Amino acid sequence: MKKGKVWLVGAGPGDIGLFTLKGMEVLQQAEVVVYDSLVGQGVLAKVPTTARLIDVGKRADKHTMPQEQINQVLLEEAQKGQRVVRLKGGDPFLFGRGGEELELLTVNGIPYEIVPGVTSSIAVPAYNGIPVTHRDFCSSVHIITGHRRAGKEYDIDFKALVNTKGTLVFLMGIAALSDICFGLLEAGMDPAMPAAVLQKGTTADQKRVVATVATLKEEVDRQGIETPAIIVVGKVCRLADEFGWYEKLPLAGWKVLVTRPKGRSSRTAEELRRRGAEVLELPSIRTVPLEDQSTLVHAFEEISSYQWIVFTSPTGVEIFFDELKKAHKDIRSLAGAQIAAIGQGTAKVLEDRGILVDLIPEVYDGESLGEALAVKLHGGEKILLPRARKGNQKLVKILKEQGGQVSDIPTYDTVYEKSSLIHIDREIESDSIDCVVFTSASTVKGFVESTGLLDYSKVTAACIGKQTKAAADDYGMQTYMSEKATIDSLVELVVKIKNR
Repeated sequence: MKKGKVWLVGAGPGDIGLFTLKGMEVLQQAEVVVYDSLVGQGVLAKVPTTARLIDVGKRADKHTMPQEQINQVLLEEAQKGQRVVRLKGGDPFLFGRGGEELELLTVNGIPYEIVPGVTSSIAVPAYNGIPVTHRDFCSSVHIITGHRRAGKEYDIDFKALVNTKGTLVFLMGIAALSDICFGLLEAGMDPAMPAAVLQKGTTADQKRVVATVATLKEEVDRQGIETPAIIVVGKVCRLADEFGWYEKLPLAGWKVLVTRPKGRSSRTAEELRRRGAEVLELPSIRTVPLEDQSTLVHAFEEISSYQWIVFTSPTGVEIFFDELKKAHKDIRSLAGAQIAAIGQGTAKVLEDRGILVDLIPEVYDGESLGEALAVKLHGGEKILLPRARKGNQKLVKILKEQGGQVSDIPTYDTVYEKSSLIHIDREIESDSIDCVVFTSASTVKGFVESTGLLDYSKVTAACIGKQTKAAADDYGMQTYMSEKATIDSLVELVVKIKNR
């Protein structure tokens, strides 16, 4: 019987860019994922669809599952021979009760590993321009749990904390903010000592309230704050306005949903994050190669008779070359044909295969591809078109009208996807998503299928081309179209939408 193992993985403070490389590697191999409420949505979106999910809640006093039961779940799943990832917000060993979870595993001889995470106590102040140490202000930092068990007094030596003259970071202490400030003042802290409450740091909902220990509670009540949030006390808090950098990024404070085919990396998401957006990458469609590729294989037998081979997606390219290899052929068999691609993304995948593209339309859609290729035809040319089963029929019509003999061969199906961890419909209805980015009409349809909303008028849609925009228009979305059908133009469109 396969022996199970447990990984305690720190998911960091929220921004997926702060999730560690090792954490991502371990997560991708998980068979069971036990996760809590403080894990960022960007990280949750990376949980493999093959993994079994166990939600244990854990936020402040609202626990879906008691800690003792969580410990038991980890043990039982590992005893079944599973690769178990315990995914925890922040770091597993910093008030994450990771040590408690290891005790039962150790007693029962279950192997485990610890993958540290970036802690909010350091990262959240950093995203707010607050260095927790600075030689001009302090030489130490102290991290304290602000959580107090129901009906019990604080077991905190406030006098000792004040005497350190260091930066104090309280985690899980918002409910007791008044008591914490009172305790520090009673212990002799200067009422004018700078202090801050930092809300949902490293995410689009990041917010800070800076005041003094004497006025912080009053200021938080006036400005409002949401949890999770941390409390920082110390002279370094006065640097926040001077060193604040996150809010200066062009997309700071915006949460953007990027729809894409499953398994395809997104440069769009990378560029949006670089500009400060919190990006949710959720596949709205999945491509499934057809089991029967006999029609394509037959075309390979007469591949030298084709004058053009036309690719309309990266997926189409990959399946084509996978089947070509199975047929014991390589790129030399394509020597007599010219190659057309619908856009730069498809062309890039072809270039990676050693093929330089002969034709790309100025506008990256099927109709424009057909029109651009029709100009090159004299009549009678054989054209091979390996693509999705439900492809754009205007492309074929245009080529046939110009006399092209088109072999329109389906090689894959497009299937709509839905996340079991993130409820996008709720995010849209609560106005949590500022913009949705669509790179094809099929991703629009996949998004609609997966959300099932009655009203899409709340959705602000950034679309890469006219066909994509038309699909979004059909559902009543607030649509915008990039000037060019490129990733850079699409990202700039999102910036323009934010600043409109």
